[in-house]
Amino acid sequence: MPQPDAALPADRTTDAGPTTSARWTFIRTESGSATFLVAAAVIALVWANAAPGSYADLWHTHLSVELGDRSLGMDLREWVNTGLMTLFFLVVGLEARREFDMGELRERHRMTLPFVAGVAGMLVPVLIYLGINAGDSSASGWGVAMSTDTAFALGVLALLGKRFPRRLYTFVLTITVVDDFVALAVIALVYSSSVVWPALLAGVVFFAVILVLRTAGSRRGAVYALLGVAMWVAFVESGIDPVVVGLLIGLATYAYPAPRSELERASGLFRSFREQPTSELEREARQGIASAISPNERLQRIYHPWSSYLIVPLFALANTGIQLDGGLLSRAFTSPVTLGILAAYVLGKPIGIVGATALTARLSRGRTRPPVGWAAVAGGGTIAGVGFTVALLIATKAFHGEQLAQAKIGILTAVVCSGAVTALVAFATARLPKARRVRALLGTTPVVVDLALPVDHERDHIRGPLEAPVTVVEYGDFECPYCGRAEPVVRELLADFGDVRYVWRHLPLTDVHPRAQLAAEAAEAAAEQDAFWPMHDRLLAAQDRLTPRDLLEHAADLGLDVARFRRSLQAGSGAGRVTADTESADLSGVAGTPTFFVNGRRHHGAYDIASLSAAVRAARARAMLAEEDAEEEE
Repeated sequence: MPQPDAALPADRTTDAGPTTSARWTFIRTESGSATFLVAAAVIALVWANAAPGSYADLWHTHLSVELGDRSLGMDLREWVNTGLMTLFFLVVGLEARREFDMGELRERHRMTLPFVAGVAGMLVPVLIYLGINAGDSSASGWGVAMSTDTAFALGVLALLGKRFPRRLYTFVLTITVVDDFVALAVIALVYSSSVVWPALLAGVVFFAVILVLRTAGSRRGAVYALLGVAMWVAFVESGIDPVVVGLLIGLATYAYPAPRSELERASGLFRSFREQPTSELEREARQGIASAISPNERLQRIYHPWSSYLIVPLFALANTGIQLDGGLLSRAFTSPVTLGILAAYVLGKPIGIVGATALTARLSRGRTRPPVGWAAVAGGGTIAGVGFTVALLIATKAFHGEQLAQAKIGILTAVVCSGAVTALVAFATARLPKARRVRALLGTTPVVVDLALPVDHERDHIRGPLEAPVTVVEYGDFECPYCGRAEPVVRELLADFGDVRYVWRHLPLTDVHPRAQLAAEAAEAAAEQDAFWPMHDRLLAAQDRLTPRDLLEHAADLGLDVARFRRSLQAGSGAGRVTADTESADLSGVAGTPTFFVNGRRHHGAYDIASLSAAVRAARARAMLAEEDAEEEE
């Protein structure tokens, strides 16, 4: 039964706790790398104008790889554009697959809106570009006007701080996933040379072998790497741009949360190594730990930082060097190439994305709505006008000579203009009255619920108002030191917010905390005497005292009927409840402690007071909007 209890203020913990989710790691890396991207572009422009000869000579350096009587040769710029950029698109494919398997797109009906918005956000800019370049040979470069640069876009949003909600980052990310798919298809089908079918067939065969090995559960990275290189060479020989290889392999790489069974197995292997530190057991422990993490997450951890902080800036360094002069700039800003690209990104992107989102919401009669408010959608539309990496890649394939320089000027100008327009949207939204601003930024779309078993006030242990608009659920372990450090934060959170209820659910990690199960059963034994929360607080405050004798002393100190408490422990009367909580944790994909859910949404990141307070404020604002909508419908 629930036991409401007033929360008392407590000291703040300084421990940040577990690492953030894969998605937010991805977003932060992309946002942070924007600085490197800008720096590389500026260096390229300065270098190309200060020493144009050395800039051109470096990137035209011919490099070849020879094996017997066969060789593969390209200039340095081509090695960057088709070789290193394959790894960039590998990361794109990995993140797309992660969204499909674990992100918001795991609910397939939520794919409709980003798909429609993404396609419209490419189609409208292309039509604008074609309209400006109608009847001109430059019309064949329409592919340049399509693609959003994820790193630049998220980087600009990061510069605007908290003026837009965090869910806008995810919304933009899902749109750019569609964007990248279509852009890669255009590169492969439109901007590749004539196809050599035997080589393409060989590449398909290599990919089929990769899929077979993946289905068989093979985790031999060296084998996959060798097959990936062979597939890349086959695509080069076929005439299809080989960057497609990265996307295909990324999409084929599963993502899933670490199963608790695998984590327990890894713990057992590590204990065996700790007891007998041999090289064989070391190898088994290392492999066991690695196998608990999905291949998708491991590959992202390896390649994403290299892609964001080295490969993409190197690509910018190789491709943005333009010799600028007054004549070129005057011709560029009167040329249909530059004007078409500029108009496509600055006007076409927001018109396409916002218009398609609004039309989809109207035609579905509100059943399909954006995950954020309309001001945030507008900001997402304008920031999508930041096209750089893929736009430059297509420009190098579609244009040559002065037209290529004009295209680069258009792309760079669009980056500046789209960023400025997004800032204007943010500042205009900030001037709205608070109630309208919250609605305009957050919207009223229900969030994806991650908590498999809803809170039941007849069953769950609840601290705080039973009818509170915000519910924080923690899966915890009484022997877990991180749970002990989170406890003062939770109590401070409840003291700061009077309209939050807190639920504790058991998840004893018995493979690493041998006394956690009995401690959880002790809390349930105390609950039989209406003392769950006093025992909960006591156990977390004395995590080094969880032996059976200690538990009996805790019961005596709390004034419980010790004989009844002992009988409950001996009978294991609370074991069923602990097992039920553990099973609900498995259904919700919880593998470690502490894990928090705020209004059913899993909290990713630190569990310090600032992070949890921000999550509570956002959940409370959405709850208020939902309540207002319900009242209006009545």
